[in-house]
Amino acid sequence: MSLRLQPFLLVPDDTARIAQAAFRRGNPYVLLRGRLGTVFADADFADLYPKLGQPAYAPWRLALVTLMQFREGLSDRQAAEAVRSRIDWKYLLALDLADAGFDFSVLCEFRARLLQQGATERLLARLLDAARAGGRLKARGRQRTDSTHVLAAVRDLNRLELLAETLRAALNAIAVAAPDWLRALAPPEWHARHDRRIEDMRLPDSGPKRDAYAVQVGADGFRLLDALAGVELPADVRALPAIAVLRRVWARHVERAGTGSGDNTTGGDHAGGRVQLRPAQGRGPGDRVESPYDTEARFRAKAGTNWTGSMVHLTETCDEGRSHLVVHADTTPANVHEAMRTEPIHDALAAKGLAPSEHLADAGYISASLIVTARERHRIDLIGPARPDQSWQNQEKDAFRATDFAIDWDRQVVRCPEGCDSVSWGEYKAKASDRLTIKVGFSTADCRPCPSRSRCTRTANRRLGLLPRPEHEAIAAARARLETKAGRQLYGQRQGTEGTISQGVRAFGLRRVRYCGLAKVRLQSVATAAAINLDRLGAWFAQRPLAPTRTSRFAAIAT
Repeated sequence: MSLRLQPFLLVPDDTARIAQAAFRRGNPYVLLRGRLGTVFADADFADLYPKLGQPAYAPWRLALVTLMQFREGLSDRQAAEAVRSRIDWKYLLALDLADAGFDFSVLCEFRARLLQQGATERLLARLLDAARAGGRLKARGRQRTDSTHVLAAVRDLNRLELLAETLRAALNAIAVAAPDWLRALAPPEWHARHDRRIEDMRLPDSGPKRDAYAVQVGADGFRLLDALAGVELPADVRALPAIAVLRRVWARHVERAGTGSGDNTTGGDHAGGRVQLRPAQGRGPGDRVESPYDTEARFRAKAGTNWTGSMVHLTETCDEGRSHLVVHADTTPANVHEAMRTEPIHDALAAKGLAPSEHLADAGYISASLIVTARERHRIDLIGPARPDQSWQNQEKDAFRATDFAIDWDRQVVRCPEGCDSVSWGEYKAKASDRLTIKVGFSTADCRPCPSRSRCTRTANRRLGLLPRPEHEAIAAARARLETKAGRQLYGQRQGTEGTISQGVRAFGLRRVRYCGLAKVRLQSVATAAAINLDRLGAWFAQRPLAPTRTSRFAAIAT
């Protein structure tokens, strides 16, 4: 496929006449065409196509179709049919009434080009450029960020199901790449155990029979891995992704007796030694494969919700008097904490020329170092609740808190509420996080006879842990701001992003992905964010106000 750049196309007269007659009360796509034009141009995607070959379908149209597809939750077939049959789509795409459209597979090929060239962000960036040119978006405003969980397009598997399905996926991949070699290796009982998907089989009941089945599956996997290591096979067969996944899963869950430290004595004989299951290692943070069909999906438990998949962080503008547009969509594996994404989000916004002056976020995105970094690198005021002090002094009403101590940073001395000065000041750097902390100690001779000792410490003397001065002052200012009425009102605007998450989940399918693989999930998140903006711009142009917060009829009678 090659690209032939097209000039700006006007809407054909017949299409415009019928669209204006059919949508006398207005239509979002008709309004968007009139206010924003085509949004995209072929030149935006010229680098994705070779210079020689059969002419490709106009990529600016495919980009718009992709956004409309995600806005309405359509499949590729349904989107291609909408191009052929719907007047409002033809109007936005500047197509003749008799235009036959394109085959639905063209949409998949277009997404593949975006993924191969790392150009998925253009779907959102070009729409933001059009909104900025129209005065609907500005930099250095106020923005807010929140995240939600995204469910992977795979079935949740327990440990036994994961082992059996991983082995089955490897056998299927080898059956395509080296069928004759696998036919000679596989005994007849393998077909009884691994021909069908695990959910279609009747597994043994819990107890010794189920344990024996798991060990047998482990032995089958070791037999396959040993055979792969002991023969000469083409390099592309040996490097199959399914085989690499099989090795990772077996290394975590199965072992030969004497090669690991497991205490599980349930085992089975194998040519390479006795096979046994490793002790369960839990499902905490780590690089654990949850499904052989999406090796980048991860398990996470947060706020009472357990899921396998990823997380998406949406950042939107919230300036008064302007449409609220999603300016960035950041997608990560589920086990990546929110605090790890604050700096990358700021860097991405700065690269777009859309860094805010005030950024509202919840406690997951806030830390002392992040507040300082945001201010120093991008002049962003990161606003949100800092993690609370968990010391017992902070829980009791009359106890001396860390904020009650006066710090002289120049002299490196801290004075307690009773007027005694500290006697030690040391800086320490944690090996794991490379984080600098300051430890301050007071004299036992001062603390033991102190009449306020019960309010201060339960040990021989009081010790304080401080952050470096810039971080200490930043976190103190952040906590003090949220204790004021103005600060609480300002931070209260962050709650509006929960409505954006709700809109994305309920109307745009944000939480259920269509594809496997983190790169494709990122594409869906970016396209969904752009589709939300398309919908919001259409509502803004139609002067449709924001919907009020829903209140049940029973709750309404109380007011």
